[in-house]
Amino acid sequence: MSASIGTLTDHWIDGARTGGGAGSIEVVNPADGSVLAEVPRGGAAEVDAAVLAARQAFVSWSRVPVADRAAMVLRIREGIKNRHEELARSITAEMGSPIAFARSVQLGMPMATSKGVAALAEDFAWSEEIGNSLVVREPAGVVGAITPWNYPLHQVVAKVAPALVAGCTVVLKPSEVAPLTAGMLAEITAEAGLPAGVLNVVHGTGPEAGEALAAHPGVDMVSFTGSVGAGRRVQEVAAGTIKRVALELGGKSANIVLDDADLTKAVKVGLGNCFINGGQTCTAWTRLLVPESLHDQVVEQLVAASAKYTVGDPTDESTRIGPMSSETQRSRVESYIARGVEEGAELAVGGPSRPDGLDTGAYVRPTIFSGVRPDMTIAQEEIFGPVLSVLPYSDVDEAVSIANNTIYGLAGAVFAGTQERGVEVARRMRTGQVDVNGGAFNPLAPFGGYKQSGTGRELGRYGLEEFLEVKSIQL
Repeated sequence: MSASIGTLTDHWIDGARTGGGAGSIEVVNPADGSVLAEVPRGGAAEVDAAVLAARQAFVSWSRVPVADRAAMVLRIREGIKNRHEELARSITAEMGSPIAFARSVQLGMPMATSKGVAALAEDFAWSEEIGNSLVVREPAGVVGAITPWNYPLHQVVAKVAPALVAGCTVVLKPSEVAPLTAGMLAEITAEAGLPAGVLNVVHGTGPEAGEALAAHPGVDMVSFTGSVGAGRRVQEVAAGTIKRVALELGGKSANIVLDDADLTKAVKVGLGNCFINGGQTCTAWTRLLVPESLHDQVVEQLVAASAKYTVGDPTDESTRIGPMSSETQRSRVESYIARGVEEGAELAVGGPSRPDGLDTGAYVRPTIFSGVRPDMTIAQEEIFGPVLSVLPYSDVDEAVSIANNTIYGLAGAVFAGTQERGVEVARRMRTGQVDVNGGAFNPLAPFGGYKQSGTGRELGRYGLEEFLEVKSIQL
């Protein structure tokens, strides 16, 4: 691990590193339990200072021409590119993402999303005429961004890049579990020439720094990504000042395999999208719905395919699944696996014990359950680990009903013999995005959920609009 990671551990307020807070928080490498660094435990005082800096910077930043704001986002993107390897290794160290995945996806997504939102600026409808009114879109103001640990750079850039293009200033509260990459990003923005106060970073816990940020009267909007419970609390706290809140929360995404689908492809792509980032992905396809007549055949293929998902040291280039992000997360995932066994689901692969030869570190066994009933806990609650539930269904209507029968609605998939049939079923799924026959991720398409998976959208034009207010000027 690069020693430089431990040097970027302070808050970043008004363009400079600063301490402050009630003590510190250890940042732990989940692969071996070693302490990488400490970050200050910020609270109301640090949030106050950061919001003040952001409000002062907003006056001038909001007046910078849109083209120049977009150009700044591209310069920041270039800075990320220049420190690609260092950032990837930081992500691997602080939350356990395998290094190959960190390079390709953890870094690839923010590169794509920042480029995409910058490209929107020129042709975006910043104003339009409706009758005798000039309708203009203006920056929402100071944004409080609260981000999770599973994608420590992408989740930040997905908020910061469109906020900057919109003309907003930002106070970021990254997850205390994986805060180091956010510190690097702050330094990159300064090197790119972003004015002091436009981006500020306050470290701390959700109940302390996070709630102070969401409740702050100087914050005009909160953009939050995390669990349903934490999102609910953010919404409650933000309600005191009637500020706009965008929430990207959990998921329990269903992958519906129809009877005429290419099973080999459905199994390969489906398992990959369940085990992605060790299953620590809100869009993970954690429920595989298959026709009753194909259940055993599909499970057999899944078992064979799962052998390729090697678990181990995340710095090893061949590792497919590293440790969970923390010991707390490891224990949570293992308890869900045990619950699945208790409720009668059949273990096809894995189980509630550590992988062989990995007695230390936050490792779990990638697990596949077969014969899962829709009412089982493992079919209803978000586990956030490499755990797949296979659920048999009798007909398409039942498959759609099972897919829609959770509190979530973030993502999903359909595999069908024809695209037309796949789209027909996708339209019936109550979820924010559906991939048909392995359709590729699109960084310009809107990202967000139905039901308790959240409110609002990220990425592309829809993501940019989240950070804008609309004003009508009558002429």
